[in-house]
Amino acid sequence: MTPGVSLEILDLRHFTAPLLRPLLEIEGDVWQERLHWDYRTSTRLLMQYLDSRMLPGYAAVDAGRVTGYAFCVYEETKAVIGDVFAIPHGAMNGGGVDQRPQTALEIETTLLRHLFETLQNSPHVDRIESQLLLHPSGAHARAFREAGFEVYRRLFLVQPLAGMPSAPPVDLPPELEMRVWRDDDLNSAGRLISEAYAEHPDSVINDQYRSPHGSLRFLHNIVRYSGCGVFSPQVSHIVLERATRDIVGLVLGSRVSGTSGHITQLCVRPHYRRRGLGRMLLGVAAAAFLRQGLSEVSLTVTEANSRAIELYQSEGYECQHTFDAAVWKRNSIG
Repeated sequence: MTPGVSLEILDLRHFTAPLLRPLLEIEGDVWQERLHWDYRTSTRLLMQYLDSRMLPGYAAVDAGRVTGYAFCVYEETKAVIGDVFAIPHGAMNGGGVDQRPQTALEIETTLLRHLFETLQNSPHVDRIESQLLLHPSGAHARAFREAGFEVYRRLFLVQPLAGMPSAPPVDLPPELEMRVWRDDDLNSAGRLISEAYAEHPDSVINDQYRSPHGSLRFLHNIVRYSGCGVFSPQVSHIVLERATRDIVGLVLGSRVSGTSGHITQLCVRPHYRRRGLGRMLLGVAAAAFLRQGLSEVSLTVTEANSRAIELYQSEGYECQHTFDAAVWKRNSIG
């Protein structure tokens, strides 16, 4: 649809945090309603970056008010599209008399296409990744595919905690032990993640899983920088080999609201799979969330990972939302 005459797409770095605050507050309401996530921590972080005038992206401006935005971050030769969100054209102007209104989806698509053009014409960018958790699967799939992205459907699964045991049984073979997460586990956990995700569907979506260094960056984002809620070391546990002290399994959890927890990572070394470690770690994390007074726990999984989905569903998780991950790679690198 043709944009309304008052709608402009401008460089996001021209805008300070107060100009986007009303839009971010509306987006926060959508996160709470759709996923039961408290978006305020992310909002505060975004506003800090906005005030630094260093956040790459675009803003949709309707009669002087920001009604949409999209941003990305750079990681060496990779760009990650962090978010896109808009409200209908004219919605922040009291309705107005616009004869050619745009829907939120159309504004978001326009913002994404501006980002695609910028990133794909940046010679230092060889790869672009995006996981738009808030947006239902298919909402932006056409725009991504038209820009040369591969699109992968992901599931947002939720398990209610009511009625679950607050202290599930822990049954480990004698050569293994379990304990809560410690900060000095980061390096060993990074090595485990890169090993566990070798030739895994998620390593196609997130290339950080492919190396210990990348996995360590992923862990830092979760554990130290609130990349996905507020990290909870009391929920997070590792399983160790007694003899080598190597981590062979882990579960990491974060609080995403006053009622909801989220499993940010669950993985087991290939040699120890099919022995019930993943199921046990899920139960331990859920019980810890329950003791914190939360009423539900969520996690995400790629649709192609059928074996993991079977495990989660057998534990009582149900799909409440689907979203898309998208990946673009420059032809010269395959």
